[in-house]
This record gives sequence, structure tokens and C-alpha cells, in this order.
Amino acid sequence: MITNGFHFIAFMLLFIGIMVWLESKYKDSKFFTYVPALIIIYFGTMLFSTFGFWQGEEVLGARGAIKDAILPAMIFLMLLRADLRDIAKLGWKMILSFFSATITITIGFVIAFTLFKGILSPDAPLTLGALAGSWVGGVQNMSAVMESLNLNSESMGYTLLIDSIDYSMWIMFLLAMVPFAKKFNKWTQADTSAIDSVNSNLTVKFDKISSAIQHHHILLLLGLAFSFTALAQTLASYLPGNFETGWTIIIVTFIGLACAMTPLGKIPGAPQVSNVLLYLLIGLIAATSNFAELTQAPAYILTGFVILLVHGVLMLIIAKIFKLDLFTCGVASLANIGGVASAPVLAAAYSQSLVPIAVLMALIGVSTGTFIGILISHLLAFIA
Repeated sequence: MITNGFHFIAFMLLFIGIMVWLESKYKDSKFFTYVPALIIIYFGTMLFSTFGFWQGEEVLGARGAIKDAILPAMIFLMLLRADLRDIAKLGWKMILSFFSATITITIGFVIAFTLFKGILSPDAPLTLGALAGSWVGGVQNMSAVMESLNLNSESMGYTLLIDSIDYSMWIMFLLAMVPFAKKFNKWTQADTSAIDSVNSNLTVKFDKISSAIQHHHILLLLGLAFSFTALAQTLASYLPGNFETGWTIIIVTFIGLACAMTPLGKIPGAPQVSNVLLYLLIGLIAATSNFAELTQAPAYILTGFVILLVHGVLMLIIAKIFKLDLFTCGVASLANIGGVASAPVLAAAYSQSLVPIAVLMALIGVSTGTFIGILISHLLAFIA
């Protein structure tokens, strides 16, 4: 049994490192295709917690201190690639498509919650709000919403179940639709010339950012991320309401968006360092969870499928009305639901040269996901 705070963090880093290394080594295996390392880390840590692998105030103190520090730092690093000037150049159809996906997902949440609120747990609005953060931005936004709403780690298990099972089915469906792009585009009468132009410009810019990460890049990024986190926490302590974590996240979000338009946004390694913090954060969130709490998993998984069904049908209607192509609709959907990690995968299935567009669209979600997740949570609470 682990009772020492440092020993607990050391074990978590080792466990997370092994899981991510295995996923990288066997990335072509069917197992990791359907069960990514992130899910193994969460439910593996949950299993350790259930059997009392660690306990004590020192462990809880170390977990809380590090978790509170790395969440804002991770969000700052993720946003360093979200240059608002580039986002504006995407063109009205791609931006329309992204926010259409966001709006239809929101409608899906409202309809699904209305249908199933009688069989979901009382804190379902918080659980689904965290899911909404993920399905508009990504796992980092889900974590931010969870912290902002004080969602307990057991309920977070439901969120990750839906995010894993339902999302996996959705990405398989979108990938299966790729061969039908020409027929779809003919049906909607879509014009793809604007996408080709934007993609050419973005490819040039992204290629200029060196992929060779040096140790001084990592040190500078960590220094910036944690310094801005400290600044945001200080400012948040002076702001009204019992919402210090939420204010910290909001402040860091605006700082990250501002820095993305400066030379800081071109420092190599920001996505990689933020991913390290993300994996550690997910493990720390699960460290106080218990499998005995996941008694309503089937109801939540069904709720997730209804959300996706409503989203898909409404996106089909929007594509026909505004003459959107299948690539734009699919990547907009996955830029919301899958985030930075998944949207480029779908884009590459169309063409490797389209990946920069997918990255930029996903970063819109990173910028807005936390706010929308909190908004949806309050909306569902009002409906309840």
C-alpha cells in the first residue's frame, strides 16, 4: 500500500509511461485501436484505487496539488497552436460547419437528457456537461469542466465510458463514409476549391514550425505554462464567487489565445508537452474513483448514442442546405467529438495534405469547449 505522496506520483508516472509506450510500440494492433492508452490509464488507475492500492492524507494532498497545477498549464500549451488569425482564414463554410456541429451536439444533449433523465443519476447534468466539454473540445476540456463544476471522480467514469465506447463507434462510421465522398458531394452540390486553397497556405505555415524538439524548448514551455498558471490562480483569488478553479481556467484560456498570436506560438513541442500533462491529469482524476459507483453505465452509453444520432441527422440536413462537402462535415464533427487527437486521422483518410485544416478546426474546439461544456451543464440542470 502506498501512503507517501512522492511514491504515489512516481508510481503514476511509471504506470502512465508504460501504457503510453505500449500504445506507441503496438499502435497498429487492434487492441489499442479500440482501447486507447488514455482509457486504460483511467480505468487501470480506477482499479488500483478500488482495491486500496494507495490511501492517506499525504497521497491525497500530493494528488490535489499537482492536479490543480497541471490542468491550467495543459490548457495553455494546447492553445499555443490556436492562432485566431488562421482560424478566421478557414472560410465561412468550414467555420459554419464546425459551429453547426457544436450546435447540433448541444441539441442532441438536450434531447437525450430529456428522454433519459428519469433513469440517470441526479448529477447527470454535471456528468453530461463534462462530456460536452470533451465532445466540443477534447479530454482537456472535459477535465476543465469537471474541475470547474466540482464533479466527483466516480461520475467522471461515466463520462469516459461514453467518450470511449460511443466515440469509437462514431469515428468508425465517419471513416467508413470516406469512400462515398464523391457521391455525397454530388448530392449536396459542394464546391471544394476553397478547402484546397486554405489547406495549401496552412501546410506552408505548419511546416515552418520545426519538428525537432530540443530540451530548451521543453523547459521554456513548462516555465511559461506554470508561470501563467500561477498568475491566473493569483488573479482568480481576487475574483467573485466560489469559482476559483473556473476563473483560473478562463484566464489561462485567454492568455493562451493571446500568446498563440505571438512568436510563443511557434515554439516546437507544445502539443507533445501538453499531452504528457494530459495523461498524468487523467490518471490523477481517476486516483480516487471506485468501480462500485458505475452502476448506471448502460443508461449513459445509450444516452451518448442518442446524442450522436441527433447530431448526425441534423448535420446531414445542414450539409444539404449549405452545400457542404463530406470532408468538411466529417472533420467538423470529429474536431468537436474527437478533438485534436482524432480529427487529423479522418482528414488523412481523405488526403495527408488536409491534416492542417483538421488540426486548426479542432483547436477551435479546444478554445471553446470548456465554456460550452459548462453552459450545457447549466442548461441540463435547468431542464431537470
